[in-house]
Amino acid sequence: MDNIEIERLIRISREKPLLPETYIPWKDELQANEYYLPQHLTSLEGTAIYKTLSNKQKLELGRHEIVQVMYSYAWGESLFCLFMNKYILNLAPDNLEYQFLLRELIEEFRHQEMFTQSILRLGGKPITISRAHRFIGAVTTKLLPHDCLFMGSLSIEMVSDRYGNYGKKDLNLYPVLRKVFELHNIEEARHILFTKDMLKKYTTKAGFLRRTVYSYVMLFNIYFLRTLYVKKEIYQRIGIENPDAAYKIASKNYKEKFTQNCLGEIVEFVDSWRGFNGVTRWAWRWLMGAKV
Repeated sequence: MDNIEIERLIRISREKPLLPETYIPWKDELQANEYYLPQHLTSLEGTAIYKTLSNKQKLELGRHEIVQVMYSYAWGESLFCLFMNKYILNLAPDNLEYQFLLRELIEEFRHQEMFTQSILRLGGKPITISRAHRFIGAVTTKLLPHDCLFMGSLSIEMVSDRYGNYGKKDLNLYPVLRKVFELHNIEEARHILFTKDMLKKYTTKAGFLRRTVYSYVMLFNIYFLRTLYVKKEIYQRIGIENPDAAYKIASKNYKEKFTQNCLGEIVEFVDSWRGFNGVTRWAWRWLMGAKV
């Protein structure tokens, strides 16, 4: 990492912080032409069931699903903070990288609070992770080395970035959420210097086995996120008569949507460090529908 650039970013973080308390228009109310989630990102859009929903039900579908997105964002930020806390244990306080990571940790913790406040502002009640998710999360955070934690958190950040790009550009999106996406995107762009440096450090010398592990870590983290977004209880909440049938249709539909809208850059990224091979390629095809 370039010391001059690091010092510049530390100075920006200290002198020009983007505080969610003032940057986000928390008091703004939803207007008649606004929505919580772009329709093409909702789980049922494009299906026959979606055409039967009232405008209120479509709005509520977006509200519940964006709450799940915010919930997953907070999870991802927590994972990245865990990685950075483990990483800086071996750095001295006078180390410039250590000082930069402290600033990044401060911003990541603010992001977690921002996503939590977004959920509360929407009156949301996120559907929390399952026992299987909790088991995978425990293994990931407690047993895997910090390089695998990095790859897992990076995968979540990449999905977050895709949603953020869609959200911040949509002028009909609820302003509170649009500004949340915008703030997150600005600060993550400042973190990219460290991310690229760490990525190069881990992947340049990685052999076949390590690249295979990285690929699976990313795959399972992305799959974890995708399964958080589509929940049967949401269809019960918005009053669909047969939520079980809706859930099955939505799961299949959203898998295709996710592959189309969010997976392209991730596939290119994994391919750039040769993460696809005879051991991993089938899993990406099966779980994510990736064309690799």
